[in-house]
Amino acid sequence: MNSGRGADMPVICRDASGQPALICIAGVEKAFGGKPVLRGIDLDVFPGETLVILGGSGSGKSVTLRHIVGLLKPDRGMVRVGGVAVQDMSEDELIPIRRQVGFLFQGGALFDSMNVFDNIAFPLREAGWEERQVTERVPEVLQLVDLEPQVADQMPDALSGGMRKRVALARAIAVRPQAILYDEPTTGLDPVTSTTINELIRSMQRRLGVTSVVVTHDIDSAFKVGDRIAFLCGGRIAFLGTVAEARSSTDPRLRAFLEGRPHEEFEPG
Repeated sequence: MNSGRGADMPVICRDASGQPALICIAGVEKAFGGKPVLRGIDLDVFPGETLVILGGSGSGKSVTLRHIVGLLKPDRGMVRVGGVAVQDMSEDELIPIRRQVGFLFQGGALFDSMNVFDNIAFPLREAGWEERQVTERVPEVLQLVDLEPQVADQMPDALSGGMRKRVALARAIAVRPQAILYDEPTTGLDPVTSTTINELIRSMQRRLGVTSVVVTHDIDSAFKVGDRIAFLCGGRIAFLGTVAEARSSTDPRLRAFLEGRPHEEFEPG
């Protein structure tokens, strides 16, 4: 049973101006096979911002992300999305939450048996959109991710890695979510394509006004897309601040990570 700060009492997460957080993670702990990965995460994400969770491979970044949409349940603690606690929800109860929060998986997770049109149409049809609306919406989101309309007829295996990521992003924004979660969006991409994806993340924030959470170990990408940086180390948030504050931080753990040096607290999760 979940317990701790999040389960025992209501937690109201607000910024300095009193604005409530869209996503609130409070006291979240998670272990696999008895091995702790998250050791008490506290993190707020505010409407319209892009928060980057930075950390090494195995640090628990993706584990944190999956808690937001209920793909994982915390052993202890609480997760709220739009003020609603999601940690104890059933799969059916999570459906409206997952429509509010788009998820761009690391590999894109496109359905290989469907063409691009049907991949993007899938969440729309699941949400009960009429086929006429689906037919109108798919070209709209392809345009938002800078893909030509004729791409809709192609199969995923005919696409480059960068195009697959863009199609996956189009699918993630199709139902007009309030937030988008990005799991290692530039992994496996060349530098030019990575720059394109970084620009798209910023474009989604600017053009759609969405809130974004990006998990990455790519320092260059983190500094390009983030408004704030949360550095995950040893299962805890070791640093939280603006990009400028991250660049100038004297925290030894963050400095070691940014400079590519080992540190005793860098533990695989």
